[in-house]
Amino acid sequence: MIQESGEVIAVVGGDIWVQTIRQSVCQSCSARHGCGQKVLSGATSGRANQVRVANTLGARVGDTVIVEIDEALLLRASVLVYGVPLLFTVVAAVVAQSWIAASDGVAITGAVAGMGFGFWLSRWVQKHHAHQYQPRLAKVRIVT
Repeated sequence: MIQESGEVIAVVGGDIWVQTIRQSVCQSCSARHGCGQKVLSGATSGRANQVRVANTLGARVGDTVIVEIDEALLLRASVLVYGVPLLFTVVAAVVAQSWIAASDGVAITGAVAGMGFGFWLSRWVQKHHAHQYQPRLAKVRIVT
């Protein structure tokens, strides 16, 4: 499980909005050379991120919480967002050039159409299965 701590900034119905600030602990981590987190934390410059989480533990505004997501789910979401459009781009370009016409213009048109379809399919899956990719609330530290 990947865990991140944050503060509840809003309660909306049965969900909460959690604000996290990425803390860079890369200097003390033994896997710092083989991990992409150092690059990601450098890209966000320690900015705050907000995530919506189902409020299963009764957290309130101001509480410190820990949210978690399974590594396998994160990997599947990454493949869905990046891999599916890339796959459709390549397949559509090859099909367009091989079966329709052997010209670069047709291959480029096919690649653009395949990429568009891949992004549409990825977005459709996200909309219809969004609940699978949401992080969940692990702990609440109530602030009094």
